Amino acid sequence: MNSNPAELLKLLNPVFNALDGLIENDGVYLYLGFVWLALLAIGWILSGGLRRKQPHGNSATVIPCIIVMPQPPRQSASPIIDIEAEQTWNDEDESTD
Repeated sequence: MNSNPAELLKLLNPVFNALDGLIENDGVYLYLGFVWLALLAIGWILSGGLRRKQPHGNSATVIPCIIVMPQPPRQSASPIIDIEAEQTWNDEDESTD
């Protein structure tokens, strides 16, 4: 393939001339056609034309999220005091009034 821009331009000149003639003769109709196609495409997109088709049935929507919870500042551990208390249940003490 030629990388010379002058030769590439010579090859593309007929294409550019044909497009120039088309725009010169029928430019208004091309413009109106593109406007109507654009309006139809916008309506199709807004009505959900680009959405993926979801399978019918039970489907759940999963929304991934990150939850950041602030942690309170660390404190030194307080000593654990273990107190054992004995409870005695005596029915005899309650019945002697």
